[in-house]
Amino acid sequence: MSLLRFVVLALGVIVPLWCANADAQQTAELEDIQAQIKQKQAQIEKQLQQAKELQQQLKSAELSISNTAKKLDKTQKELASNHAQQATLKQQQTQLQVKVDQQKQALASQIRSMYMAGDSDFAKMLFNLEDAVKLERTISYYQYLSAARKQQIDNFTALVAELSAVQASLETKQQELLVLENEQHQQQQQLLQQQQMREITLAKIESKIDSEAAQIEQLQINEQALLKAIEDAQRESQQGPVTLSGLAKLKGQLNNPTQGRMRNMFGRTRQGQIKWKGILFSGNTGAPVRAVHDGKVLYADWLRGFGLVTVLDHGDGYMSLYGHNQALLKQVGDSVQSGETIALVGQSGGQSSPNLYFEIRHKGTPVNPSQWLKR
Repeated sequence: MSLLRFVVLALGVIVPLWCANADAQQTAELEDIQAQIKQKQAQIEKQLQQAKELQQQLKSAELSISNTAKKLDKTQKELASNHAQQATLKQQQTQLQVKVDQQKQALASQIRSMYMAGDSDFAKMLFNLEDAVKLERTISYYQYLSAARKQQIDNFTALVAELSAVQASLETKQQELLVLENEQHQQQQQLLQQQQMREITLAKIESKIDSEAAQIEQLQINEQALLKAIEDAQRESQQGPVTLSGLAKLKGQLNNPTQGRMRNMFGRTRQGQIKWKGILFSGNTGAPVRAVHDGKVLYADWLRGFGLVTVLDHGDGYMSLYGHNQALLKQVGDSVQSGETIALVGQSGGQSSPNLYFEIRHKGTPVNPSQWLKR
């Protein structure tokens, strides 16, 4: 056998064996990668499932906070009203006291005059008068004085009664104030305990969603839940008459939905391929959230990632969304006016600090809210 033929025969055997070994190695590596992907996906799904269970606890905690916050807000308004009523009553009390003192002085002056004239003054004058015309005039004069005195006495009596009623009302309001202040204290303590429970649940959620992949998938799930909620609400609202004119003519004219520094993140990357669909306003817990324009409440409930959310329908395909609220003050179907308080600023939906998440959508597509708000 020639050397050349031997080499060719040897290569014919070695090359297929080498290729076979290479293919086997690549297949093994591919299977290993696929196994790692499946394992990672299983871990993510487990994290999301555990987070989902904790989200229900978070929802329960934040709804409890919402209920307490609404009660506290109502109590605080009643306290403010009570203070205003007391201020009015005290002003009335002061004015009435001045009138009573004036009436006292007038009556005292008349009594002194009568005493100085003597009790029989009227009788003496009658006996000393011989002229009938003078007699009639004198009688009329004394009748007038008697009626005037009676009127003053009646006025004095009425003023004293009114002053007593005002003082009684003032005492009642002071007692109501003590009750309201006690309720406020209890509600504040309850709110504090509920917030502490929320923080514990939130820490557990963060410990479960610790990978970027899980965080991204969580954001995608949250966005899909928001879209579904809006679509469902829109279908239900289409059954009623629509009289709203939309926002098309109001670009750059809408007032901010709350006070606080605005962070315009619209269109910026949030995480992975997910971008911001709205903007954030930093704020103080319990601060009012106001409707940017006349509208109808399309949605008002808790959503994963967004917390307590209100969505307003402004007509012609326009809607505004307000998220991360502490409490919602309006219900689905309510009509609201521009500037009306619809919610309270909070940090629901797992936020670490109080803020308002705000979106404007047209026919379901998010638009940059900052272009619609006043500068």
